[in-house]
Amino acid sequence: MDNPTQLIVSLRDLERLEALLEAMPPVALRDQEALMDELDRADIRLPQDMPPDVVTMNSTVRFALAVPRKEFCLTLVYPEDAGGEDRISVFAPVGSALLGLAAGTAIEWPRPRGGLISIELLEVVAQPEREGDYLR
Repeated sequence: MDNPTQLIVSLRDLERLEALLEAMPPVALRDQEALMDELDRADIRLPQDMPPDVVTMNSTVRFALAVPRKEFCLTLVYPEDAGGEDRISVFAPVGSALLGLAAGTAIEWPRPRGGLISIELLEVVAQPEREGDYLR
């Protein structure tokens, strides 16, 4: 995938996501290829060095889908923490697209059944690192 948008991911998030991905069966990994590609190209930082406007795991974010234009405010979580209507798994296509984005940026991401979806990050409402929580 060719996404020129700069991504920044914390080392802690990267390590936990890589462990989850390594434990997945090969058939399930195919659905996560875009996420793995993005993790490979991301700028990796220590949690305490994360910019305050970048989406990390357990961040609450406000974003918009382009077509049709619709805004959401959700918390990006690990798959085992998903399930509430105010949460989105990092393994969901939109969740994968949000990880590492800075407020004010947009990215195109593959839809599960083909085509692309355009996602614009409007605001990082809450970020654990910004609040001094580096171990969540």
